[in-house]
Amino acid sequence: MLITKLTLNNFRVFRGVHEIDLRPATARLSRNGPIEGTERPIILFGGLNGAGKTSILTAVRLALFGRQSFSQVLSNGEYVEALSDLIHKGVGHGGVQDNASIELEFKYSQNGEENTYKVIRGWKRGKKDNLCLEKDGVQIPELNYDQCQGFLNELIPTGIADLFFFDGEKIAELAEDESGTVLKTAVRRLLGLDVIAKLKSDLNIFLKKQGSSALSQSLKKEMDSLDEKRISHERNAEKLRGEADIVDAQIELVSRDILSLENKLSQNGGAWAKTREDEQQKVDSLLKEKVELEKQIRMEMETSLPFALAPNAMQRLQTQIKQEQQIKKKQNFGNELDSFLETLRSKYPSFDTEIAQNAIADSFKVHVGEFDSAELILDISDRQANTIDYQLSNLSQESFSRFDEARVRLQKVEEEIDNASNNIARAPEQEQVQELFADVRALDKKKEKLIIEYHALLEEAKRELRQALETARQIQKLHDKNKDKSNKDQSISNAQNSILLLEKFGEQLTKARVNQLENEFVQSYKKLARKEDLQLSASINPATFDVELMDEHGIKINRKAMSAGEKQIYAISILEALGRTSGRKLPIIIDTPLGRLDSHHRDKLVENYFPTASHQVVILSTDTEIDKNYINLIRDDIARTYEICFDGTTKSSTLKEGYFWRETTKEAV
Repeated sequence: MLITKLTLNNFRVFRGVHEIDLRPATARLSRNGPIEGTERPIILFGGLNGAGKTSILTAVRLALFGRQSFSQVLSNGEYVEALSDLIHKGVGHGGVQDNASIELEFKYSQNGEENTYKVIRGWKRGKKDNLCLEKDGVQIPELNYDQCQGFLNELIPTGIADLFFFDGEKIAELAEDESGTVLKTAVRRLLGLDVIAKLKSDLNIFLKKQGSSALSQSLKKEMDSLDEKRISHERNAEKLRGEADIVDAQIELVSRDILSLENKLSQNGGAWAKTREDEQQKVDSLLKEKVELEKQIRMEMETSLPFALAPNAMQRLQTQIKQEQQIKKKQNFGNELDSFLETLRSKYPSFDTEIAQNAIADSFKVHVGEFDSAELILDISDRQANTIDYQLSNLSQESFSRFDEARVRLQKVEEEIDNASNNIARAPEQEQVQELFADVRALDKKKEKLIIEYHALLEEAKRELRQALETARQIQKLHDKNKDKSNKDQSISNAQNSILLLEKFGEQLTKARVNQLENEFVQSYKKLARKEDLQLSASINPATFDVELMDEHGIKINRKAMSAGEKQIYAISILEALGRTSGRKLPIIIDTPLGRLDSHHRDKLVENYFPTASHQVVILSTDTEIDKNYINLIRDDIARTYEICFDGTTKSSTLKEGYFWRETTKEAV
């Protein structure tokens, strides 16, 4: 297969019609003319992030595979919506676009004959796509939409295309697929092993038909009855599935009606009305809390709180009390001393002299100082002084802490009351939106019933399908039971022998292909890996297609532990090995090929993979991936270069011949 031209019309960032020539050059040029036996396979697109590189890859996949080009299974409605999202959204000359189309022209060789095909896929906003297929310039009129898509799927199966048209960032997922599903599908389709399974299935159908003619009349009647039963179950399942689709459509309509009513409710203050009762309850609760907080504050005011509100005055009071306690101690000491001196004078007359009395009086005055004549203002007891000190130092501080906490909370409560009151004021009266609420509830109940009905129909359809399968198994058992009776026919015998032979042939072919694939992988990996990378070898189970990677010492490697760059190199090595083993010649389209790789891995990939990956290699790169150095490295392998230029004013992109560092003088048609 060789893609020759891609035409985009109002597709994603590309406004209007853009024709892109994708033909590789057949030979490199020299001073003496073309060099025989050489090719220039690379078509290089350059674009900054968001310019539209991925749109090229998406367009090719969508043109070929339609609904199957998306990463997930889409219903009819989801597919129409996804197509509408791909129509150019920028507003330029001519207004907003409501249609888009893709044309893909390619050459394909089959049975020794090369033909030129053109796939034309167009659609309008909110509508399903139309598909047209031309062969050698002539439309194939006898093919409807599904037949055209089936024909394309036969030319290029989707499972194969995923391995040739890929995003360099996402292809590393192949390295993380431990189930072997991706590789199993790829190997069977690329290496032709699925043809063997199809041939076996066709032979089994032949045996059933031939076996029926040799069966007894009663047995044939029983099998016919079972076959009618099977057909009945299948038709019932199909009918139920159709009814389920109708109910699903009704669910979607009801959901839209609910959304419309909810929007109307929102416009009429429905959101406030829903919370009106909650806000009223909140206000009542806050008012009760406010009363309790005010009561707590008054209680604190009646106890020790006032002491904490006058700290300077309380400090002076404590100082005064301490001073008066000192005065009382001195005065008590003087009184005790006078009594003691009176006792001395009565017992010892010689002590009662003027000199002794004057000395004692002078020493006492020095000891007592000014406290002897100081006046007591408060004159309180020590017990009272201790009580006051405890109130000022402990109780007043604790009271102030409780008061402050209550004050802050009271302020917040008052703010919340104001806010809730405003919300209540905003809310319309319940009667104003009651009817809308009732309509929404009724639609919700209707939707719930429809969902239950939808799931019930699906379950019933599944039961019918299971019964159809069970009936088919009963028919097969009757066939198997009476095989010996019908083996007299030589054609039946040959068919049975062919099935056995195909079993063995399939096993041997699978082993041979898998062995070849392992060898091709090792060669590709060695070519692309750095010297410091692990020296890997691969072992592929021919039955399950599980891939085990081993280092040079034979130790199994955990693929999840590999770096992002190593995973990408591994995945690309697998892809190249699959292509070489299959012998199929398909183009390769790579979007963002070097994003996860370091400089050494990039060098290897650019030099050893791009020029030889296929006869046509389309690379979609940023300026930091394929830069000036790499351009010079693969210059002789490049057939065409394009730069995708995004205009922020028109929100659209255009294509120009050339690359980032080359003058772009000619626009693509």
